[in-house]
Amino acid sequence: MSDIKLSALNLVPIREGGNEKEAIDDMVKLAQDLDELDYERYWIAEHHNAPNLVSSATVLLIQHTLAQTSNIRVGSGGIMLPNHAPLVVAEQFGTLETIYPNRVDLGLGRAPGTDMMTASALRRDQHNGVYAFPEEVAQLQKFFGPEKQQGYVRAYPAVNKNVPLYILGSSTDSAHLAARQGLPYVFAGHFAPQQMKDAIEIYKELFEPSDVLDKPYVIVCLNAIVADTDEEAKKLSTSLAQVMISIARGRMQPLQPPTDDLASLLTPAELQMAEKRAQDSLIGSEETVKAQLEDFIDFYGEIDELMAVSYIYDQDKQTESYKRLKNVIEKL
Repeated sequence: MSDIKLSALNLVPIREGGNEKEAIDDMVKLAQDLDELDYERYWIAEHHNAPNLVSSATVLLIQHTLAQTSNIRVGSGGIMLPNHAPLVVAEQFGTLETIYPNRVDLGLGRAPGTDMMTASALRRDQHNGVYAFPEEVAQLQKFFGPEKQQGYVRAYPAVNKNVPLYILGSSTDSAHLAARQGLPYVFAGHFAPQQMKDAIEIYKELFEPSDVLDKPYVIVCLNAIVADTDEEAKKLSTSLAQVMISIARGRMQPLQPPTDDLASLLTPAELQMAEKRAQDSLIGSEETVKAQLEDFIDFYGEIDELMAVSYIYDQDKQTESYKRLKNVIEKL
């Protein structure tokens, strides 16, 4: 299992006491740290109308990160395709690939990444984008493909750039599409683990080889907080708990510092919800997280790549967590 690749997802959260510029600077600093740690890729999310996140202009953040790193692949986790015309997406990512060859990924999601009212303001049509997702993925494949398969409308400079596409999912729906198209599949286990097992099994069972892949490629995204001791990791994870509960409350507050008394901040039901989310995450010392990851693979099956999300308030401890996670992967 030691050949599992390791990568990271960043939603670009604002930390309590910080501002939007500092959140973007933190995003770049983490990317540079992970570049030095030889992480495979660093993806940036797309979220709109979220006052605690600065990940609305995803392509700009990707370009900014690429410009300040050297080797790590940088991409979208993901571009929410219903919000964008495929032609424009192809032009943007074709341009990135032209400037930063072999370092650009295009992860694609079928949800808007926001509430329905904001989605209405974003979408270019009457909510048909979700249903047109398979056709628009096919359009992107064509735009990035060779000259001979292009039509009259061409997404210069994307032609023949072959930017790799990844299908994102938080249910079984996208697993079918990724399998049918022979594309890599990324499951959002960090916020929607309920259908993860079924989705991974469907993808593997129905996978059809393509020009891109001859066998399934599974990336699983999980919350991961690794520290020197289980106790320290558990305390650091109280920031993650506060993030999840703030979303459930509809408040979307900045990333909070860890606390010694989480129970005083949450209702009993919220505390139970936070504890359940912790069970679906990798939280603990290196030894504990190694055991958790081995149990995960025993239950869900082999994966090709782990993409970690680490909501940790202290940035030095966040980088340390990613460093420790790499140690865990190397010991598997």
